[in-house]
This record gives sequence, structure tokens and C-alpha cells, in this order.
Amino acid sequence: MLNLAQDNLILLVLLLVVGLAVALWIVRGRGRASDGPEGNALPDEFAAATQDVAGEILGVDAHPAIPGPSGPPDNLQRLKGVGPKLAAQLNEFGITRFDQLAGLTDNEVALLDRRMGAFEGRIARDRLVEQACYLERGDTDGFEAKFGKLGG
Repeated sequence: MLNLAQDNLILLVLLLVVGLAVALWIVRGRGRASDGPEGNALPDEFAAATQDVAGEILGVDAHPAIPGPSGPPDNLQRLKGVGPKLAAQLNEFGITRFDQLAGLTDNEVALLDRRMGAFEGRIARDRLVEQACYLERGDTDGFEAKFGKLGG
């Protein structure tokens, strides 16, 4: 029979191994919220929070990698809810085109959103990714049917 100190040590090692396994599972993306209902998805808040923590521990950049523009900039102010200041802030993060905004994943939106300062929450609240999808494919009729007359 093991003494109490040995039992505690075994329990501690077991907890460390389980914690490391969970951390690796998260870092490797198996817990992405965008996995969908059929996957083993974590809630958005948990997945986004753990990415920053894992990034700090492992030295990984937890900021989304926005693909470079594939052409001239779009007028982001055509999106409902986007004025000159929000458009300028999106530009600072490298988003200058509708296709860049439309291509963001849920996790990338969450990571970007936390860097938006006074505009935090606006990407989701104003459904900017959904709006950008319409404008990226040139569907102004669909956009106006869902969101109203185009701005800008």
C-alpha cells in the first residue's frame, strides 16, 4: 500500500498529464468553435480565450493572419454600420477588401474583435462578415433585400 505522499504525487502527475493533453488538443485546433455541431467543438468564448493563453505560453502569435489584398481596396463604408473610423481601423488590421472580411473564420473574428478597442463587438453585431459575403460576390440585390439600401 502506498503512503499518502506517494498517492498525492501520483495524483499530481496524472493531473499534469491530463492538463497537457487538453492544452495540446486545443493548440492543435481540435477544439475550434468552427468545427460545427458534428465536431467536438468548444464554445467560442473558451476557444478564443485558450488561444491567447496558449499563445502566451508557447510563444505563438494569437492574432489572426489576414490574407493580403487581392486587388484594389473596396469602400468598406458601403457596409451597414461602418463609418470612416471603423473602416480606418479595419484598414489598420490589413482588411481593405470585402473578400478579406468575408473569409474570416469565427475564431479569427473573435481574435480580431478583442483588438478593436471602442469598436469591440461591432463585427458580429453588425454582421459585417455576412454583409461582405454579398458584396464580395457582387450580389447588391441580395444585400439590399437583407440589409437595406447600400451605403457609401
